[in-house]
Amino acid sequence: MSSTQSRNQALFERAQRTIPGGVNSPVRAFRSVGGTPRFIERAQGPYFWDADGKRYIDYIGSWGPMIVGHVHPEVLEAVQRTLVKGFSFGAPTEAEIEIAEVICKLVPSMEQVRMVSSGTEATMSALRLARGFTNRSRIVKFEGCYHGHADSLLVKAGSGLLTFGNPTSAGVPVDIAKHTTVLEYNNVAALEEAFKAFGNEIAAVIVEPVAGNMNLVKATPDFLNALRRLTNEYGSVLIFDEVMCGFRVALGGAQQLFGITPDLTCLGKVIGGGMPAAAFGGRRDIMAHLAPTGGVYQAGTLSGNPVAVAAGLKTLELIQAPGFYDRLSAQTTRLVRGLADAAREAGVPFAADSLGGMFGLYFTQHVPGSFADVTKSNIARFNAFFHKMLDAGVYFAPSAYEAGFVSSTHGDDVIDETIGAARGAFAALVA
Repeated sequence: MSSTQSRNQALFERAQRTIPGGVNSPVRAFRSVGGTPRFIERAQGPYFWDADGKRYIDYIGSWGPMIVGHVHPEVLEAVQRTLVKGFSFGAPTEAEIEIAEVICKLVPSMEQVRMVSSGTEATMSALRLARGFTNRSRIVKFEGCYHGHADSLLVKAGSGLLTFGNPTSAGVPVDIAKHTTVLEYNNVAALEEAFKAFGNEIAAVIVEPVAGNMNLVKATPDFLNALRRLTNEYGSVLIFDEVMCGFRVALGGAQQLFGITPDLTCLGKVIGGGMPAAAFGGRRDIMAHLAPTGGVYQAGTLSGNPVAVAAGLKTLELIQAPGFYDRLSAQTTRLVRGLADAAREAGVPFAADSLGGMFGLYFTQHVPGSFADVTKSNIARFNAFFHKMLDAGVYFAPSAYEAGFVSSTHGDDVIDETIGAARGAFAALVA
């Protein structure tokens, strides 16, 4: 490495020799925004520091889990206290019961819950359970909603509304993709047409009630009500994927905010407090079909890992503090309003939206309601803005198709520093 070369660049070059693309999850590679990924060495509160020692205000928060900030002292203490007792047992622990009880209390639609280690495991398992419960094969998902990388979920819409889905990844057999129907998010007419055509074949509809992987896009009340009505009418299972928005937008998740009760819910991110943990659960009669009591098999060596459960339990305790979500929402609103004001001052077409501790930034005139709307954003301008902010020490998601996250440690000073950096960035875009 030369004396002028960034350590981030040196690490990236080294990583690419032994790791495909140099990263263990594609968005980290900066392919959509260009440039060199930042390799993170440590974090604290609302900040993290890269391999060159530069500090950034962090607005991804490990893609959502760090709702109480990085290395919260109480979470750290809970993890350390657990670690000395053992890392993993492959046998049940009392803490697994405790976190299940907390989840079921906070999300009443989840009468029973099964712990897993990732959001992909949660959604994959929930869909298998729904198919086993209904004895049907077809599932419905929505364009722009990401539910993990299981084969049946890496599917895009066919050439017509009611055609078979098409794989979006090499390695996904067409025979698997054909069991997935992809519809437009927030399109009630398309949903009704699909159920009219093959409603009796639909095992489950899976949806992000607050989408975070096509940027932040909220489901409309009409759309969610239609989902609940049609799945009830046709005996299909309604699955809310709240891996990202669960405990992020409200203590009871998006389902609490919108007043819709799903049959199954998938959770992740916040419930692990930054450790690998996720869960799925719901109606007792559906969960009864899960092994060992039923015929739908699901297992995981590290499911309910004691260290992850300790971090999750303490995080779930902290977010139940009085006024926690009011403060979190207020800070997130302060951020998006400040960014929108800075863009308007510079004359840059821009919109922003938020819900709880999630937010979206869009280089377009209006807040989007679907994936098609998101694609109308000025991606080149977002990429330029991203790098201006990165240079100023503010780390937003390295993609125009990802939501952002605020933690309880993003105080007024942190938000104001971000808005100040944005004024310079927006001004540079039109200079």
